[in-house]
Amino acid sequence: MTQSLYDSFQSFSLQSGATGYLYSLPALERAGLGKVSRLPVSIRLVLESVLRNCDGRKITERHIRQLAAWQPNEPRSEEIPFVVARIVLQDFTGVPLLCDLAAMRGVARKLGKAPKIIEPLVPVDLVVDHSVQVDYFRQQDALDLNMKLEFQRNRERYQFMKWGMQAFDTFRVVPPGVGIVHQVNLEYLARGVHAKKVDGKTLYYPDTLVGTDSHTTMINGIGVVGWGVGGIEAEAGMLGQPVYFLTPDVVGFELKGKLREGCTATDLVLTVTEQLRREKVVGKFVEFFGEGVEALTLADRATIANMAPEYGATMGFFPVDDATISYFQGTGRTAEEIDAFVSYFKAQGLYGVPKEGQIDYSQVVTLDLAGVTPSLAGPKRPQDRIEIGKVKANFIDLFSKPASANGFSRPAAELRASYVNSDGVTVKNGDILIAAITSCTNTSNPGVLLAAGLVAKKAVQRGLKVAPHIKTSLAPGSRVVTDYLKKAGLLSYLEQLGFPVTAYGCTTCIGNSGDLTPALNQVIQDRQLVCAAVLSGNRNFEARIHPNIKANYLASPPLVVAYAIAGTMRKDLMTEPLGKDKEGNDVWIGDIWPTSAEVQALMKLAMNPAVYAANYRQLTAKGDLWSQIASTSGDIYDWPLSTYIANPPFFDDFALAPPVAGGNITGARALGIFGDSITTDHISPAGSIKEASPAGLYLIAHGVGKTDFNSYGARRGNHEVMVRGTFANVRIKNLMLPPQADGGREEGGITLHQPSGEKLSIFEAAMKYLAAGTPTVIFAGEEYGTGSSRDWAAKGTRLLGVKAVVARSFERIHRSNLVGMGVLPLQFIGSTSAQSLGIQGDESFDILGLEDGLKPRQKLTLVIHGKDGERRSVRVLLRIDTPIEVDYYRHGGILPYVLRELLI
Repeated sequence: MTQSLYDSFQSFSLQSGATGYLYSLPALERAGLGKVSRLPVSIRLVLESVLRNCDGRKITERHIRQLAAWQPNEPRSEEIPFVVARIVLQDFTGVPLLCDLAAMRGVARKLGKAPKIIEPLVPVDLVVDHSVQVDYFRQQDALDLNMKLEFQRNRERYQFMKWGMQAFDTFRVVPPGVGIVHQVNLEYLARGVHAKKVDGKTLYYPDTLVGTDSHTTMINGIGVVGWGVGGIEAEAGMLGQPVYFLTPDVVGFELKGKLREGCTATDLVLTVTEQLRREKVVGKFVEFFGEGVEALTLADRATIANMAPEYGATMGFFPVDDATISYFQGTGRTAEEIDAFVSYFKAQGLYGVPKEGQIDYSQVVTLDLAGVTPSLAGPKRPQDRIEIGKVKANFIDLFSKPASANGFSRPAAELRASYVNSDGVTVKNGDILIAAITSCTNTSNPGVLLAAGLVAKKAVQRGLKVAPHIKTSLAPGSRVVTDYLKKAGLLSYLEQLGFPVTAYGCTTCIGNSGDLTPALNQVIQDRQLVCAAVLSGNRNFEARIHPNIKANYLASPPLVVAYAIAGTMRKDLMTEPLGKDKEGNDVWIGDIWPTSAEVQALMKLAMNPAVYAANYRQLTAKGDLWSQIASTSGDIYDWPLSTYIANPPFFDDFALAPPVAGGNITGARALGIFGDSITTDHISPAGSIKEASPAGLYLIAHGVGKTDFNSYGARRGNHEVMVRGTFANVRIKNLMLPPQADGGREEGGITLHQPSGEKLSIFEAAMKYLAAGTPTVIFAGEEYGTGSSRDWAAKGTRLLGVKAVVARSFERIHRSNLVGMGVLPLQFIGSTSAQSLGIQGDESFDILGLEDGLKPRQKLTLVIHGKDGERRSVRVLLRIDTPIEVDYYRHGGILPYVLRELLI
């Protein structure tokens, strides 16, 4: 039966004349619950979910009243239980999630319960896009060869996914070679509104979701509320648990004017990222409004929304308007779907981009689009924007600056030194060795991809080339991209410059760039060269793109092509020519840069509804690589002996009775002390696996040769590999280690075991502490856990035996993931830090105040026992932020909590 609190269950008319039903937001205002019509659009969409899913238990009338009465600036202490319409996964995060679900079914059977109790209650789509690597490139058959190698490496994982498809009724897989999850979501999975029969009536409700990838926020570009969560939180959502989050502040971002000639959506999003990082929007919703929004294409909006994790927001939301509907029409949605979408949003008063003064925001920031300039970001963080005319000077300046100033700590005298490697290739500092058109951020945007094709066309016609040792690649986010580049006559020019289609997947942006030649690797390592990568991605953290590439720059696709031609970051593209034409004349970037009119003339080729419909109508072809994957059947997974898939240990000691609440943590040792901006790339295993690493030694001991190591991401379904790779990043610096002669710190996942002082890998030290029953803690600075929403950053931390992480501040997803795995996130108060307290790592630690009932954000005491016997105490803030998180922690994590709810 439908409930109709505040007379909110009402009918509305579709444009077709049909009658639908909805839970009316205007009805709440008429009932006196507040000025709902002045709430941010994003808040109203969350409010609709709270109203529609009110069950009097997990979601109550109190929640409706609280959110309807949202005020722009008030203390945020209430949590919102948000029930989403669907969940999206990518394969790196999706496979361990599927492992957990399979393990839960095993627990259910063991306890005499029906395994099918464990079943997703909302639709789940897993898009396989993270597994393909750029092994083959600059050849016409690169796509075919890379896909064959992908299937060879990942057969066990794909068999497991196929088991999941038949075992779970609401679990669907979009197979490899189709596209990147966020572009597939934008073009195909998103429906605008959903419909279901309730008491014989058709109820319509908005599309909402969470996804196990940070850049799920790309869907905000079409007015869909959704964001990235860790796999463990997504699992809980799949199994009927609302997604809980603190009532957010909403920052209104007013856009004015329009972009000037020569600027791209990438330039705009790098500017937005820089500006919003300064505004400190972490944990907030950002909602775009104003006349400038209407000047942006839907693809431009999606590009900005995609980068919300880089500017720190939970969402970067764009309301629904005519541009949204045009995009739905252009991408092949049906007339019935579009009718429902438009009619529903107009009936709710949610259609159209708000103007100045119409909405009450927590704060308003403004950007004049006309002030945006061509830019790159780097060389280590996406928020570090550099105008194109300053890139050369910036690189030269950072070359000899210390790491503490974001530099590379190399002697200035070596900047222009050149070396010839064993293949006869001359290599210098600043040389570009990887140039990749990749990533969900830009490959969903026809404007910048057509611009890249036009740059390639003009470059080829002038006789410009890309040096053969530069690893170039084109990895579109959808097969549709290839179609319109071909029809525009541009793909052949990209191929001639070395940019044939190499994959449909994330590739270089997530570290799947494939390796450089042994000769290039050797000369870089021997000479400590600072070489560069330029990619149209969203992440450029240390060691992410390639372990030997230290300078990584984010750029628009046309700039990736231009820099590949230039071949070095030590060339100023504004004052120096890219190269020489066939007659020996200088060619400048302006000579090959397309006008907006040239790009616009080709845009109609990118929005052909028949092409989109045909592409997604048949996701696989009979006889293709995916259809050849065989798998087991049945409700329970029969775990094979595999170095890819293993039964996770998180339920080994599971019992229906909740565990006794834990007490204080005493006698703990520091496993690591880290500085600011430690990302999930530093914490969670990612990229290639080194032979001498604990994970590499494990694989060798289990008969896996180096050529079959694959990547950490591909092995996320095996906890034995992943725990050995946690904190094993080659660039991470543990401040427990003494300074080196040059003042820097030794890099890599190593620590000093206490009290012995023995230097060990973090994994080896952690195992020693676990064997001795000694708890461990991690200390860190600002922005701990930024980057991708990798649940293994929390899972690996838990399996290493870490009981608490004490940091200056936390990234939103990683903080919640730590709680979800039963690890305490603690925050230093005020200006206190590990450095101000003089913590060296040879101390022992107590965390007191846990013996009584925990309360969200309460103060605890950190006691520091010095090696000399000195005892000091400091107050720290418990970053368990909500009451439901207290419950998760008491149960040992979110998964045991949800499993008990299902089985009791």
